[in-house]
This record gives sequence, structure tokens and C-alpha cells, in this order.
Amino acid sequence: MSSPATTLSPAELQKAARDHLWLHFTRMSGYQDGEIPIIVRGDGCYLEDANGKRYLDALAGLFAVNIGYGFGEEIGEAAAAQMRELPFYTNWSYAHPRAIELAAEVASVAPGDLNRVFFVSGGSEAVESAWKLARQYYSARGEKKRTQVAERMVAGERVEYHVPGERRWKAVARRIAYHGTTMGALSINGIASLRVPFEPLVPDVIHVRNTNRYHRPPEETEAEFTAMLLEDLDEAIMQAGPETVAMVIFEPVQNAGGSYTPPEGYWKGVREICDRYEILLCADEVITGFGRIGAWFGSERYDIRPDIITSAKGLSSAHAAIGAVIATDRVMEPFLDGHSMYTHGITFGGHPVMAAIALKNIEIMKRERIVEHVADKQDDFHKTLSQLLDLPIVGDLRGTGFFYALELVKDKETRETFSDEECETLLRGFLSPRLFERGLICRADDRGDPVVQISPPLVADQPEFDEITGILGDVLAEAGQRMG
Repeated sequence: MSSPATTLSPAELQKAARDHLWLHFTRMSGYQDGEIPIIVRGDGCYLEDANGKRYLDALAGLFAVNIGYGFGEEIGEAAAAQMRELPFYTNWSYAHPRAIELAAEVASVAPGDLNRVFFVSGGSEAVESAWKLARQYYSARGEKKRTQVAERMVAGERVEYHVPGERRWKAVARRIAYHGTTMGALSINGIASLRVPFEPLVPDVIHVRNTNRYHRPPEETEAEFTAMLLEDLDEAIMQAGPETVAMVIFEPVQNAGGSYTPPEGYWKGVREICDRYEILLCADEVITGFGRIGAWFGSERYDIRPDIITSAKGLSSAHAAIGAVIATDRVMEPFLDGHSMYTHGITFGGHPVMAAIALKNIEIMKRERIVEHVADKQDDFHKTLSQLLDLPIVGDLRGTGFFYALELVKDKETRETFSDEECETLLRGFLSPRLFERGLICRADDRGDPVVQISPPLVADQPEFDEITGILGDVLAEAGQRMG
């Protein structure tokens, strides 16, 4: 890699960062004395900081840089061309070519009849928009069915008025699941530590069991596990009142807690429950969309058949701030009638430059056969990472595609986890800084049980698999000795 191009020295960058930059989800006190990591350059699966140190990005930014860091020039040319033609116009009552082309392209790779695309600026906005869409879908559908059912006195006269046929507003999500940080998306989150500081949140969200199998009774069969999960979902909906529930929103593979994959028959059962109560099913594919688990969408891989998909990160491989809500023709249908309107909008949703970048990203993914590469290499990745199961501190490896997590345990035999204090020492006191020191970027996290999350760019291959496993092996072996 060439030297970083910047007008400030590394020391000047550090000072400016400390004085002015507020980092996301970061304990800023930790940088009062230590250096802030400043990334200045990327190439393939690798990054370089302001001091010239190289890192393997085994988290793809935040599960987002699907095509890696090697196509910036080509994508930059697409962005520049769009800036020259039309730097901005809104999608409020108007359209422009790039948004139209991107909507058609997304619909072409989305499964089934998910043909309608509403653009936003990112994942949290996509989730927020999906919940608003689900709520308004029932109102719009009810308006089509409404009849004169009541009357009241207005200025001394008896006046008949219409009552909407349906009103639903509740959402169902899973425990420990992460769906974003805006108030609606945060309300859907199943992570208590993220929710509590901002309560009261948007009512009403019901949280049900997730698909983490690791701490279930070992004698429980997969069919029994699936039946328990579906019974829990059905009971939760019944207790909430099925006629009040607008949306069930689950990830195909749940990220928070560590890459929880679904058991056999789970998604078929979820779809049947949603159909039974006429509830919209939303697949949150902000992470799993656009190739992360070896298909364009996780909904295709698991035959989820959702009514709505939320997407973001991989849509542009994080080269642009863009997301999308993708809806079926059935969900769109009530909004094509009379005065019905989805009363929601984002200034930068479908921004022409962002759309041009996303179009180029999808073109590159198809040309380079990125999705096929993940499908072809996922077994090799899993086999390589499986070597880490020999370590006493590693209890479980779970995930699929290029989307994995290692669960760390105090006792492998009993699957005993670490206490909160031990997690603080293990994850933030040792693992995070030591992995960074060794030049490996991944996530040590304890939203749920302590895990190390591994999700590299989708262009990674065996050399990167080996490097990830080698560094993790050394560092986790040392961690096990320290915590032993």
C-alpha cells in the first residue's frame, strides 16, 4: 500500500480527533491517554492506519464491506459521473433514473414477488420504515373495506361516519436481537442494555425466544427445539391479541448473541403462524442481504417468503449510505387505490449518487461472482474456523456463509459462561486490545453470552481464513490461560 494521503500528521489527526470527534458506541474515556485508531486506507480485505500498520478486517467494517476495499476507484468513477449529471433530487413525488434502475435491479435479485422498493439512508431507517409500513398497510387495507357503521351529533345534526376496518400496531421480535438505534428500531431491539437508557420507548413490542441452541438441554431433538420456539411465538401473539399485531420481524441468521442459525422447519412454521393471524412477516436482512450467507438474500436460502425485507449494508457494500425496504406486490396493493398513501419519507432516500454507487456495487458483485464465491467457500471457512474448537475457552462455533461467531466459555464441559466482571476483563480488558495489536479486526461482544464475531469481506479466501484462525488461535489460547 502507498503512504496515506492526508494534510495532517498522525499527531495532528490524534489531537483533532480527541478535541472534536465523537465516536459511535465508544467509551471516549478510553482514549484520553491512549491513541484513537485512525484508519486511512483499504485494499481487498486489509486496512492501514495513520501509522502505517496493516490489519485484516475480519468484520467487513460492520458486516458491510461485502466486495472488500479493492473497487473504490471504479465505484468512485460511477459516483463522479452521477455528480456531473445530477448531484441530487428527491424521491418525494418525483423520480430520477438511478433510483428507478436500482429499484428494478434490487427487485430482480430479491426472491418471489418482492418487487416494490422504498429507499432510505441506512439499516435503522429501514427497520423504522418497515414498522411504519406494516402499521399503515392495515389502515390502508381497512380503508378499502370500510362501511358506514356509526353516527354522531355534529352541530345539532346526526351525521354518519366511517370507521376503519383494521388497526394494528404491535411488533414481535426476538430476545437479544439488534435491529437499529432510532427510537422505533430501538424499541424492536431485544437487547435490554441498549433500550433502558432511552425508555420509555415506542409501544408495543413483544419479544420471543431466539434460536440459540447451545444452552438448551443436550437431549432435546431439533424437532423438539423448533416446536418449542414456534409454540412460544404462537402463545406470545395470542396473549398480545392477534388482531393488534402488525409485524413479526426476525433476522434469517440473528447477529447479536452470535450468529444464531434457524433449526429445521423453523421458518416454515413462522410463515404459517403469520399467515394464520394475517400478520406481515419482515425479514431483517440489513446484514444477511447481498451475499453474506451465500445467497443474494437469506430469505431465499431459508425459503422464508417474507412480506417485507429490510436491507442496507451490502446494498452498496458500505460505499454509500443507502438502505431499502423491499415489499411484495400484496403489501403495495392497498396503496395503489384512491387516496391511499404511505405517509413517510426520507430526504436522502434513493439519493442519485448513493443509488449510482449501489448500482455499481451490484454490477461488481455479479461480474465477480461474489455470491457464488461465498457459497463455494463457506464450507472451507467453517472447516478452518473449526480448528478453534480444540481450545478449552471455545465452547461453540455457529453461523453460515461468511458470518460466524465463537462462543467463549468458562467451563467447556458444563458450558458455564463468564460473569459480567469476567466478561469485562476478558473481552474489553484483553481480547479487543490484543487482537487489534495482532492486526486482526473482529468483534468481542457480550450482548448475550460472550462471543467473538467473524464476518470478513466476501472476497476473502483460504489465505485470509488461515490468517484469521491463526491469530484467533494464539490470542484465545492466551486468553484461556489468563482466565483459567
